[in-house]
Amino acid sequence: MDTPFMTTVARGVAEHGIRVVRFEFAYMAARREGKKSGAPDRQPLLEQRWRDVVEQLGGGESLVIGGKSLGGRIASMVADELEVAGLVCLGYPFHPPGQPAKLRTEHLATLATPALIIQGERDPFGNRDEVGAYQLSKFIRVEWIRGGDHSLVPRASSGVTKEENLRTAIDLVVSFVTPK
Repeated sequence: MDTPFMTTVARGVAEHGIRVVRFEFAYMAARREGKKSGAPDRQPLLEQRWRDVVEQLGGGESLVIGGKSLGGRIASMVADELEVAGLVCLGYPFHPPGQPAKLRTEHLATLATPALIIQGERDPFGNRDEVGAYQLSKFIRVEWIRGGDHSLVPRASSGVTKEENLRTAIDLVVSFVTPK
Protein backbone atom coordinates (compact mmCIF):
# COMPACT_ATOMS: atom_id res chain seq x y z
CA MET A 1 0.00 0.00 0.00
CA ASP A 2 2.99 2.31 0.35
CA THR A 3 5.02 1.46 -2.72
CA PRO A 4 6.25 4.50 -4.65
CA PHE A 5 3.60 3.76 -7.32
CA MET A 6 0.71 3.64 -4.83
CA THR A 7 1.99 6.64 -2.89
CA THR A 8 2.31 8.75 -6.04
CA VAL A 9 -1.16 7.83 -7.31
CA ALA A 10 -2.84 8.22 -3.91
CA ARG A 11 -1.26 11.62 -3.30
CA GLY A 12 -2.01 12.76 -6.84
CA VAL A 13 -5.68 11.85 -6.54
CA ALA A 14 -5.93 13.33 -3.02
CA GLU A 15 -4.53 16.64 -4.29
CA HIS A 16 -7.85 17.03 -6.10
CA GLY A 17 -9.82 16.85 -2.85
CA ILE A 18 -10.71 13.19 -3.23
CA ARG A 19 -10.40 11.09 -0.08
CA VAL A 20 -8.12 8.12 -0.64
CA VAL A 21 -8.00 5.19 1.79
CA ARG A 22 -5.30 2.54 1.49
CA PHE A 23 -5.13 -0.79 3.30
CA GLU A 24 -3.18 -4.03 3.17
CA PHE A 25 -4.29 -7.59 2.75
CA ALA A 26 -3.20 -9.79 5.67
CA TYR A 27 -0.52 -11.60 3.66
CA MET A 28 1.13 -8.28 2.76
CA ALA A 29 1.07 -7.09 6.36
CA ALA A 30 2.65 -10.40 7.41
CA ARG A 31 5.37 -9.94 4.78
CA ARG A 32 6.10 -6.48 6.11
CA GLU A 33 6.59 -7.93 9.58
CA GLY A 34 8.76 -10.76 8.24
CA LYS A 35 6.28 -13.44 9.33
CA LYS A 36 5.28 -14.86 5.98
CA SER A 37 6.40 -14.90 2.39
CA GLY A 38 5.13 -16.58 -0.69
CA ALA A 39 1.73 -16.63 -2.33
CA PRO A 40 -1.14 -14.30 -1.47
CA ASP A 41 -3.98 -15.44 0.75
CA ARG A 42 -6.76 -17.41 -0.88
CA GLN A 43 -9.44 -15.50 -2.76
CA PRO A 44 -12.19 -15.80 -0.06
CA LEU A 45 -9.90 -14.13 2.51
CA LEU A 46 -8.95 -11.36 0.08
CA GLU A 47 -12.60 -10.73 -0.80
CA GLN A 48 -13.56 -10.65 2.89
CA ARG A 49 -10.91 -8.02 3.56
CA TRP A 50 -12.56 -5.82 0.92
CA ARG A 51 -15.98 -6.38 2.50
CA ASP A 52 -14.60 -5.45 5.94
CA VAL A 53 -12.95 -2.26 4.67
CA VAL A 54 -16.07 -1.13 2.81
CA GLU A 55 -18.17 -1.78 5.91
CA GLN A 56 -15.73 0.21 8.06
CA LEU A 57 -16.07 3.10 5.61
CA GLY A 58 -19.85 3.13 5.89
CA GLY A 59 -20.97 1.09 2.89
CA GLY A 60 -20.40 1.07 -0.82
CA GLU A 61 -22.95 3.42 -2.34
CA SER A 62 -20.67 6.46 -2.11
CA LEU A 63 -17.35 4.66 -2.60
CA VAL A 64 -15.19 4.03 -5.61
CA ILE A 65 -12.99 1.06 -4.81
CA GLY A 66 -10.01 -0.36 -6.62
CA GLY A 67 -6.35 -1.01 -6.51
CA LYS A 68 -3.20 -2.06 -8.26
CA SER A 69 -3.01 -5.51 -9.85
CA LEU A 70 -4.35 -8.14 -7.40
CA GLY A 71 -5.99 -5.45 -5.25
CA GLY A 72 -7.93 -4.20 -8.25
CA ARG A 73 -8.80 -7.72 -9.35
CA ILE A 74 -10.26 -8.61 -5.97
CA ALA A 75 -12.10 -5.27 -5.83
CA SER A 76 -13.63 -6.10 -9.21
CA MET A 77 -14.87 -9.42 -7.85
CA VAL A 78 -16.81 -7.81 -4.98
CA ALA A 79 -17.82 -4.48 -6.58
CA ASP A 80 -21.31 -5.55 -7.68
CA GLU A 81 -22.00 -7.35 -4.40
CA LEU A 82 -20.99 -4.29 -2.37
CA GLU A 83 -22.97 -1.96 -4.64
CA VAL A 84 -20.13 0.53 -4.87
CA ALA A 85 -20.36 3.66 -6.99
CA GLY A 86 -17.39 2.69 -9.13
CA LEU A 87 -14.26 0.64 -9.60
CA VAL A 88 -10.74 1.68 -10.61
CA CYS A 89 -8.11 -0.92 -11.52
CA LEU A 90 -4.52 0.12 -12.12
CA GLY A 91 -2.73 -2.59 -14.08
CA TYR A 92 -5.39 -5.30 -14.07
CA PRO A 93 -3.92 -8.84 -14.13
CA PHE A 94 -5.98 -10.23 -17.02
CA HIS A 95 -3.76 -13.34 -17.06
CA PRO A 96 -0.45 -14.46 -15.52
CA PRO A 97 2.57 -13.23 -17.53
CA GLY A 98 3.37 -15.60 -20.36
CA GLN A 99 0.08 -17.48 -19.91
CA PRO A 100 -2.49 -15.59 -22.02
CA ALA A 101 -4.82 -18.60 -22.12
CA LYS A 102 -5.23 -18.54 -18.34
CA LEU A 103 -7.72 -15.67 -18.27
CA ARG A 104 -9.05 -13.94 -15.16
CA THR A 105 -11.89 -12.22 -16.96
CA GLU A 106 -15.06 -14.29 -16.61
CA HIS A 107 -16.65 -11.96 -14.04
CA LEU A 108 -15.71 -8.89 -16.08
CA ALA A 109 -18.16 -9.86 -18.83
CA THR A 110 -21.13 -9.26 -16.51
CA LEU A 111 -19.79 -6.51 -14.23
CA ALA A 112 -22.54 -3.94 -13.60
CA THR A 113 -20.42 -1.44 -11.65
CA PRO A 114 -19.00 1.45 -13.68
CA ALA A 115 -15.32 0.65 -14.00
CA LEU A 116 -12.12 2.23 -15.22
CA ILE A 117 -9.16 0.00 -16.02
CA ILE A 118 -5.89 1.82 -16.61
CA GLN A 119 -3.48 -0.48 -18.39
CA GLY A 120 -0.01 -0.13 -19.84
CA GLU A 121 0.12 -0.85 -23.57
CA ARG A 122 2.82 -3.48 -23.02
CA ASP A 123 1.61 -4.92 -19.72
CA PRO A 124 2.63 -8.60 -19.55
CA PHE A 125 -0.59 -9.28 -17.60
CA GLY A 126 -2.66 -8.15 -20.59
CA ASN A 127 -1.51 -5.89 -23.41
CA ARG A 128 -3.55 -3.81 -25.82
CA ASP A 129 -3.83 -6.52 -28.50
CA GLU A 130 -4.88 -9.22 -26.03
CA VAL A 131 -7.39 -7.18 -24.06
CA GLY A 132 -9.10 -5.93 -27.20
CA ALA A 133 -10.29 -9.48 -27.87
CA TYR A 134 -11.83 -10.07 -24.42
CA GLN A 135 -15.55 -10.03 -23.64
CA LEU A 136 -15.82 -7.12 -21.19
CA SER A 137 -18.96 -5.52 -19.77
CA LYS A 138 -20.21 -2.35 -21.41
CA PHE A 139 -19.65 -0.68 -18.02
CA ILE A 140 -15.89 -1.13 -18.25
CA ARG A 141 -13.76 1.58 -19.82
CA VAL A 142 -10.15 0.62 -20.57
CA GLU A 143 -7.65 3.46 -20.92
CA TRP A 144 -4.22 2.71 -22.34
CA ILE A 145 -1.04 4.28 -21.01
CA ARG A 146 1.50 4.92 -23.74
CA GLY A 147 4.35 2.42 -23.70
CA GLY A 148 3.55 1.44 -20.11
CA ASP A 149 4.30 -1.86 -18.41
CA HIS A 150 2.36 -3.29 -15.45
CA SER A 151 3.38 -0.28 -13.35
CA LEU A 152 2.83 2.08 -16.31
CA VAL A 153 6.60 2.58 -16.74
CA PRO A 154 7.48 3.22 -20.40
CA ARG A 155 10.61 2.25 -22.27
CA ALA A 156 13.12 5.09 -22.57
CA SER A 157 12.55 5.13 -26.34
CA SER A 158 8.76 5.67 -25.98
CA GLY A 159 8.95 9.45 -25.83
CA VAL A 160 7.15 9.65 -22.47
CA THR A 161 8.39 9.42 -18.91
CA LYS A 162 7.16 7.39 -15.97
CA GLU A 163 6.10 10.66 -14.30
CA GLU A 164 4.04 11.66 -17.35
CA ASN A 165 2.35 8.26 -17.43
CA LEU A 166 1.54 8.42 -13.72
CA ARG A 167 0.14 11.94 -14.15
CA THR A 168 -2.04 10.66 -17.01
CA ALA A 169 -3.28 7.82 -14.81
CA ILE A 170 -4.03 10.22 -11.94
CA ASP A 171 -5.94 12.55 -14.27
CA LEU A 172 -7.98 9.62 -15.59
CA VAL A 173 -8.85 8.49 -12.04
CA VAL A 174 -9.81 12.02 -10.98
CA SER A 175 -12.00 12.48 -14.03
CA PHE A 176 -13.71 9.11 -13.44
CA VAL A 177 -14.28 9.66 -9.71
CA THR A 178 -15.34 13.31 -9.84
CA PRO A 179 -19.12 13.72 -10.10
CA LYS A 180 -20.17 15.23 -13.40
